[in-house]
Amino acid sequence: MADSPLASNPYEVLGVAPTASDDELKKAYRRRLREAHPDTGGSSAEFDRVQQAWQRIGTPSARAAYDTGSDSGSGGGAAWAHSAGGGARSRGDSRPSATSHGHPGGYFRERYLDVMREWVGRGVEIPDPYDAQLVRSAPREIRHLLAAAVAEEKTAGALFSLGIGFTLWHDVLAGSGPLDKIDHIVLGPTGLWAVLSEDWGAPVKVKRGELIGEGLEPGERPLHDLSVRAKVIARAAKVRFSALVVVVDDEHAPASLTELKSIRGAQGMLVERSRLVNLIRSGLPGVGVGGTDLFEVRTRIQQAVRYVY
Repeated sequence: MADSPLASNPYEVLGVAPTASDDELKKAYRRRLREAHPDTGGSSAEFDRVQQAWQRIGTPSARAAYDTGSDSGSGGGAAWAHSAGGGARSRGDSRPSATSHGHPGGYFRERYLDVMREWVGRGVEIPDPYDAQLVRSAPREIRHLLAAAVAEEKTAGALFSLGIGFTLWHDVLAGSGPLDKIDHIVLGPTGLWAVLSEDWGAPVKVKRGELIGEGLEPGERPLHDLSVRAKVIARAAKVRFSALVVVVDDEHAPASLTELKSIRGAQGMLVERSRLVNLIRSGLPGVGVGGTDLFEVRTRIQQAVRYVY
């Protein structure tokens, strides 16, 4: 699996500059091993990160491969450039797919390209805006735009496999500006779902029904923000959401499925991406729409939806 654009690079994990000498690198590695060891106040997760960082740049050959973006775990531009919404289905899969509207990840990907060009400088040619070295060198706020786009595209690819009977809307405007959006709205026999796809570049935890983690900005409240946006769509379309779901990469979630607080009757959840489709297919106890109600809700949403462009 390719690195997240937000993943800490090995130099950051070891606490040295990319220009550090080999001797400085070795000293930093030994120091960070001592600091990260569980017996000296560290944690097993941090200890593993230090060891993995050393594996990627600890030898001259490995370091050269990483620095040039040719190592196998570099997260090369091809993976970031071609992570399309329908990519989860194989070419030979002829099963009916979910009906899909909108462009998943479209806003953040276009924004990433614009901001990256501004950061590099006017008039400077960028042969590949997804080049691994270029992405690594960019400020975190630029890398987060790309990470958010890729996260939405991965989730859309999974949702596409829900099959006939489900309808998807992506990049739905739910406020006054393009950031006030719902990444995915899913409608099917199991209910109406508002879905936020995110990649904060680090694991998240749950505290008092909301998400926290080192990758989140101070004061950031993902579930609350999703509920506010869902309320906008619910009012415009005169519908009710069954659930508010935050989706992250599997390695960033504390469990495959974690219940968050319920807001206005909609159950909040933190879900691993690999679990999302099964969750929506199975639904929640006592929740669902069907028959005439399903058709009516679909019509109301379709009439109310506007997309982020």
